Amino acid sequence: MGFNDSYQGTPPWDIGKPQDSIVELESQGKFTGTILDVGCGTGENSIFLAKMGYDVIGIDAASIAIEKAQTKVNHLDLDGKVEFHVMDVFELHSSAWEVDTVIDSAVFHLFTDNARIDFLDNIYSVLRDGGYYFFLVFSDKEPGNWGPRRISRDEINDSFKQGWEVVSVTDKPLEIHAMGKKTVHGLVVEVRKFLDF
Repeated sequence: MGFNDSYQGTPPWDIGKPQDSIVELESQGKFTGTILDVGCGTGENSIFLAKMGYDVIGIDAASIAIEKAQTKVNHLDLDGKVEFHVMDVFELHSSAWEVDTVIDSAVFHLFTDNARIDFLDNIYSVLRDGGYYFFLVFSDKEPGNWGPRRISRDEINDSFKQGWEVVSVTDKPLEIHAMGKKTVHGLVVEVRKFLDF
């Protein structure tokens, strides 16, 4: 079943509110400038950040998710602070966007090692020098093998050796609705694009 089919109902990652970790990062002043939300789903994180005054671009390959996100925005007075687009993350390099911050709630952990290289190249292509990429993933502390792959600190360090600086990796719950769980062991990762790489 594809991601678009998942949005015929409510997928496990669509929790009906922004992730607590995104709210916390915003309260700490971590986000700056224009924000790109990759894999934005039905837009909860994007809409929260737009309400906080940021200019936000939300993308998702699932057209049904984007339709739902746009419907939510149509009922809010956000004065054009957020826009949603149906787009595959692997097509970011073909866009003309330049953003200061990228957020990713549970996308990074979906990819094989080879696909992850391509994914990060696409993130890199739209992020300004010195910009930050924040992402939330399943941690390797989460038991079992259901759901997406688990991510270790070593994998994160290996993925960001060239052109990036790993600023922080923090254990934080990732909120879901699946397997009778409301949270799983997660990691919140902050990386910075090198200046003049």
